[in-house]
Amino acid sequence: MRFLLLAAAAAFSTTSATAQPPAAQPALNAVDYTQDSNWLCLPGRNDICAAPLATTNLPATGYAARTVATPAANPPIDCFYVYPTVSHDPGLNSDLTVSDSEERNVAQNQLARFGSVCRTFAPIYRQMTTGAIAAVLTGGDVAQAAHIAYGDVSRSWHQFLATRNDNRPFVLIGHSQGSLMLQQLLANEIEGRPEAKRMLLAIIPGYNVLVPQGKLVGGTFKSTPLCSRKGETGCVLAWSSYRINNPPPEGALFGYASQPGMTVACTNPASPGTTDWRRLESYWTGRGWPSTPGGPVTWSSEGPLPTPFLHTTDLVSAACVNDGPRGYLSIRTETVPGGKRTDRIGGEVGMMGFFLPGWGMHLNDIAEAQGDLIARIREVSAGLRR
Repeated sequence: MRFLLLAAAAAFSTTSATAQPPAAQPALNAVDYTQDSNWLCLPGRNDICAAPLATTNLPATGYAARTVATPAANPPIDCFYVYPTVSHDPGLNSDLTVSDSEERNVAQNQLARFGSVCRTFAPIYRQMTTGAIAAVLTGGDVAQAAHIAYGDVSRSWHQFLATRNDNRPFVLIGHSQGSLMLQQLLANEIEGRPEAKRMLLAIIPGYNVLVPQGKLVGGTFKSTPLCSRKGETGCVLAWSSYRINNPPPEGALFGYASQPGMTVACTNPASPGTTDWRRLESYWTGRGWPSTPGGPVTWSSEGPLPTPFLHTTDLVSAACVNDGPRGYLSIRTETVPGGKRTDRIGGEVGMMGFFLPGWGMHLNDIAEAQGDLIARIREVSAGLRR
């Protein structure tokens, strides 16, 4: 197990170290992002981000009111999203053919609901596949795969700025590999440039952002700080989730800084800058995860789910913890005696019959706080009109 975690970390560390800005990328087979077909989500189009999201509220008393989320007519800002590792395509990089069960599924779960506060943009990119980690396990080199993935994200970003954004304020949103890509984009191609003044937030959970212990800036980013209060702009929201009383072990892939003097950033999405427990506003997919500690989750004793998505406001609480090199969002669920709702959620990553201890509750980094993230975007958007 230890070898597996180190190998996975090595795969992503190689990615982080070798990806470069566009000038260093091979020009062969460059994706043309002027073509709408190379975007998973675009505003005003009938795609997965425009589909209505039927949602049931789930207080402790059981299934309650139902809502249907749809994109706003003309939100004042743009959201540029890079999706996490979902591709099981053969080889080290995915192709550009999207799948309902992979790219479209994760975009609907993680991005579509943000359409209530921003125009949604999501490029299709040749991401590193699940096979990239397997390649490292057998001594393979993923440097070229990393170049291809980042090159696509970079090119889509520059095309977005040139012809689609119209100098509007924007928010970056990613998760896992998507957050890694956006880390590099922010560090290499946004910081110190005019467009940095238009970046309201970078929401990049699920991959380590490093900062000097006790500091808000430095490390991964030279000048972009962690968010320290609600309504702050030009800052980063980042965290990795771990179940309460189960902190990241030494050498964990997420939540543990290997560089001396550094820690992993944690900003509580419910209240940036705080370290006490705060309730999270969550949106869960009823489809569930393939593996969950204790078996599949039954959301309510009342029976099957009435809609594909669920909304809770008091099921999960979170607190940021920074302890030396460890930095993570501690997650606990709230039990209500006599309630009909579960007090169980998943999020752990299973592999070969085990849950990977160095990954925490990685799969739920976005879902557990999606309502709070929407609220954070509403706050910075409202500030534009003052």
